[in-house]
Amino acid sequence: MGGDLQALEPAAFETEEEFQELLARHPRVLDFGSLADASRCGCCWWRARMGVPASAESGPAYWLDHLFVDADGVPTLVEVKRASDTRIRREVVGQMLDCAANGGARYWPGALLQRSFGETCLADGRSLEEAYGELLGDRSAEEFWAMVEERLAAGQMRLLFVADRIPLELRAIVEFLNRQMRQTDVYAVELTQYRDAGDLRVLVPRIHGEVTTAAKSPSGRRTTQRTTRADMDTVIRTRRASETRRIATALLDHAAATGRLEGGTAKYPSMSVYYPVAGRQVPIWTLSLYGNPAKEELAFSFGSIIHHLGLDGAAAFAESLPTVPGLAKKLEVQREKGYKGWPSVTLSAIAVETRCGGGDPGRDSTAHGWPGSFA
Repeated sequence: MGGDLQALEPAAFETEEEFQELLARHPRVLDFGSLADASRCGCCWWRARMGVPASAESGPAYWLDHLFVDADGVPTLVEVKRASDTRIRREVVGQMLDCAANGGARYWPGALLQRSFGETCLADGRSLEEAYGELLGDRSAEEFWAMVEERLAAGQMRLLFVADRIPLELRAIVEFLNRQMRQTDVYAVELTQYRDAGDLRVLVPRIHGEVTTAAKSPSGRRTTQRTTRADMDTVIRTRRASETRRIATALLDHAAATGRLEGGTAKYPSMSVYYPVAGRQVPIWTLSLYGNPAKEELAFSFGSIIHHLGLDGAAAFAESLPTVPGLAKKLEVQREKGYKGWPSVTLSAIAVETRCGGGDPGRDSTAHGWPGSFA
């Protein structure tokens, strides 16, 4: 037995690219147990680098190193740095929070994530059936990615800082963020590499942040309670502007009558609508009622539309929407970029447009442009 033992010595990663590639090829090395819910992360990699736009109309402003997802639809955002990189102390924290707040919570619609997953499987020579076999269970792919999108919007995600050595300053920041962020788990993963004289290598992870994660109150963790129509109606009734109340109610009534409403899980009330188009249930728009009534908006899921119906279908839908000044400019940008974003229009802007004769959401929404038509 003793003759089979091999001596292994700590070995640094020669380049950050080597470090990145190892994680991309072996994401299970981050599949550590969670003390909070006694389950494993179950990470499944689908994109090595994910672009993070600064607005719905712009391209990527910066990049996330890795994006993972587990079978519960919980996203895991990963930033990787070697300890020799001085950015690991502070800059990497700001970059991670930028990715979580902008890409994760605002500009990664489910259809974009689903398309990225398919592209990565194709590039990796892996069949979609095999990849989805680990994730879907009895759900459809659309339902799964809609769940991922909702978790991102609600801040229900994991943030992982991965390095070959975690500085004390970063550990302190991770523990602080974990205490303050109720919906998001934050970890620092120290990944030490050991090698022999040949090609054998062993990666040993050490997790920082589990104690503060486990200490979070159960009531503050990953609630999945969805907004109901009654919740939306309660908020709508509190709004002073009668035109805004009427528009929000008319949109929800139209959706309930001709499509399928699905409540969101974000901290603010929201509902998305799926319309039957060409034999498919296509997510078309989301109505969000924020704390500030002036910001309440109707957002259009062009990423989902183009995924289901192609470029011509997305262009036809865009053409069917009324010409509201703020929305018209966003749609023009979408046209130039191939309809891949999530343009939105405030309810107050719709109210101004309908008062000027551009349509009446309380009547035939398809004929008058709200929420649009594929005819």
